[in-house]
Amino acid sequence: MAEPWIIETVGLRKTYGAVEGLRGLDLQVPAGSIYGFLGRNGAGKTTAIKILLGIARPTAGHARVFGLAADVPGPSVEIRRRTGFVSEDKDLVDNMTVEGIIRFTAAFYPSWRSDLEQRYLRRFELPFLQKVKNLSRGTRSMLALLLALCRGAKLLILDEPTSGLDPAVTEGVLQALVTHVASEEMTVFFSSHQIAEVDQIADRVTIIDSGRAVVTGALEDLRENYSRVQLVFDGQAPEAAFHGPGVVRVRRNGRTLSVLSSAGAQPIVEEARALNPASVEVVPVTLKEIFLETVAEEN
Repeated sequence: MAEPWIIETVGLRKTYGAVEGLRGLDLQVPAGSIYGFLGRNGAGKTTAIKILLGIARPTAGHARVFGLAADVPGPSVEIRRRTGFVSEDKDLVDNMTVEGIIRFTAAFYPSWRSDLEQRYLRRFELPFLQKVKNLSRGTRSMLALLLALCRGAKLLILDEPTSGLDPAVTEGVLQALVTHVASEEMTVFFSSHQIAEVDQIADRVTIIDSGRAVVTGALEDLRENYSRVQLVFDGQAPEAAFHGPGVVRVRRNGRTLSVLSSAGAQPIVEEARALNPASVEVVPVTLKEIFLETVAEEN
């Protein structure tokens, strides 16, 4: 029986001395998804990826990839064999040419896809004979992505794949990912602190803050369930507490009371009637707003 999740972590913890890198992280990544792993710098994204790839071991909890234990040496080798990985640093051999590093990498993977290699060489306009050390940062990123996409992997893990890239290169990378997943049997798990990129291509998302998941779900469901209720009063807004399900945050500013809910607007609207507001407005919430509210400093 096939595993229900390509990636699954339960209660994942990682400490470095007195510092908690992860604090009970739970993830469930379904096959065929483009899964955005969103968080501020230092939230624990890279630590989680290192554990998934067997580069670091958890202090507690467990992580499984393809149903294999990521903290066991033998299975972790198999995980890395079946996974394409692009790090934030785009680690490449500087003295090799583009052609040389492609041929070198392809030799390690019997399932190397020459058809995809030719496709991405053309799409990314990679200079075949130029040395890696002479490539721009954007071209290095696209070369690293080609090496990951062509090895026949079923899972692609990306750590800040567009960090430092200009908007045109970023758009090219994102569109390549969407096209690839649509045409090949692949799952993409990518970490980022760039909210717009996650919003553009992900179908599921986890927002991580201080080593724990604070929001997780299908992006479409998050857009449907999260809403902001704006209450305007004739005079100063009252100090009010809301006890319905899903209340994330209540803000009071002059005549306005703003309530962010993760469980739809209706319970808040019904509870607000007792406050006799002059007007009630339900406003859709963007992923950016959800992110900013759930990783606020006071959390």
